[in-house]
Amino acid sequence: MKQNCLKLAAFLLVAMLILAPTFASGAKESKESGPVTIELWYGAASTEAGPPPADWKAFQIIRDELNIDLKITALPSNESDQDVKVNAAAAANSLPDLFMVRRPVWQKLVENGLIASVDDMYPQMPQRVATHYDTVSQAFTKIDGKSYGLASPGSIAKNEGVLIRKDWLDKLGLKVPTTTEEYMNVMKAFTFNDPDGNGKNDTYGYGAFIEISTLEEGLGRRLEPIMGAFDVCGTWDLTTKNAGLNLFRPEYYDALSFVKRMVDEKVIDPNWLAYKKDDFRAAWKQGRFGIMREQNAAYAAVANYKPFDTNFPEGEWIVIDPPKGPKGNQSVGVYTNNYRIYAVSQRAADNGKKAAIAKLLEWMSSDTGYYLLGWGEENVNYIKDANGVPTEKGLSDPSKGYTKPETIPLTQLRNMAYYNGGIEINARYPSYVTEKSGKTMDPGAVLLDMQTRPWKDNIGGDTLPAPNADVKRFYEQGVLEFLTGKRSLTKENWNAWIAEFKKIGGQEWNDAGVAYAKANSLIH
Repeated sequence: MKQNCLKLAAFLLVAMLILAPTFASGAKESKESGPVTIELWYGAASTEAGPPPADWKAFQIIRDELNIDLKITALPSNESDQDVKVNAAAAANSLPDLFMVRRPVWQKLVENGLIASVDDMYPQMPQRVATHYDTVSQAFTKIDGKSYGLASPGSIAKNEGVLIRKDWLDKLGLKVPTTTEEYMNVMKAFTFNDPDGNGKNDTYGYGAFIEISTLEEGLGRRLEPIMGAFDVCGTWDLTTKNAGLNLFRPEYYDALSFVKRMVDEKVIDPNWLAYKKDDFRAAWKQGRFGIMREQNAAYAAVANYKPFDTNFPEGEWIVIDPPKGPKGNQSVGVYTNNYRIYAVSQRAADNGKKAAIAKLLEWMSSDTGYYLLGWGEENVNYIKDANGVPTEKGLSDPSKGYTKPETIPLTQLRNMAYYNGGIEINARYPSYVTEKSGKTMDPGAVLLDMQTRPWKDNIGGDTLPAPNADVKRFYEQGVLEFLTGKRSLTKENWNAWIAEFKKIGGQEWNDAGVAYAKANSLIH
């Protein structure tokens, strides 16, 4: 009996050894042939609309062509609620495979080892890297030399520019100014030489208003081109050489002195301290000044340009470079890309999903994925014009156009495909012919032109700590007091004011900002 049992055991052992490769091969085949499940938490493009339907065409294409079973969940619209949801998943070690995350939360997740490095994914996504992940983007998510997130462009950056009245230049026989002194000369001519030919002393060289933001303290964005000529545009300098508040740099005094010249020589619209945004925009449409910094759509979109076209059918604005300062510096201003970070969880990496995630993202940047996620189905939700720009003109059923409320769910992931490229810009800002003058206006082309002009990278500058109310008030009021003559702008007075500013909390604010920038890898 014992011998029979031994023979049976030997037989079973041999059978298992013979069949083992077959079983192993079959198991491997099954794992590779079945779809890889990717769980994605995304930021909805339209938070008030619902998610894509279960029969969304993209689901089937992604499954058939990429062998991926995509499971998607929209993050809450409120940022704090987003943070709560992501942090709760992190605490439970149940982060999804791919998810959008705000930078402060992302930083902590990296520190806790819950987010995977993505450096090895970039080579797997050549098309997407070319459109989404440039060197600035990759640097934005680097910690200790490794990239831990995929940073896609957010809202359109660099969408403002310096504009000048070309018809005024032509009337006075002037060339486009390039340096601060040439700008000054043109501003004087626009102010005192009757560029509109109406025989009245009612024009000025430069128009502005105080528009302050976290990114642009002091005089705000409308005077950034002047500050940029002295390399002190923006609240913060985030370069290794000059990290800290621009206010503390000696060049700030030089920049302020130039603006004081503009005030003293009366070449800036004297209402600039009283104007609000609407007043400023009404003023240029009424022909009050000839140089300004303005946003592309606020200037060139059909409804915004119409009043100027009506008032001045022969009038013409053009985009020009900001002025070059004494040391050759020039900048329209500072910009930040408002990146959306998508992170890959370490758990997904451990489960071997990084290659599938890279394949999914690369598909989103293919022609198929780009148009499907961005605008829906061709000939159903949009039609391409001769330049490949989606339009609703000519649809057999206009109610299914991509801008219609009922079709918005089909493009909820469009922010994962968009990169602020020409197709998107032209779809958003179509050209048109003006009613009064018959000119062709193209706000999309204006935007692209503005983006090619000199700008200063200040990525993350809007995330640095804000000053307390007293420090902020002292800063803003003090700068204006020097310009209005309430304080005499001399080096001695300026240095004394800076010392007082540091004492009341300005130095503490500066140090906190630099520490935050260093901790968050924002200094370059």
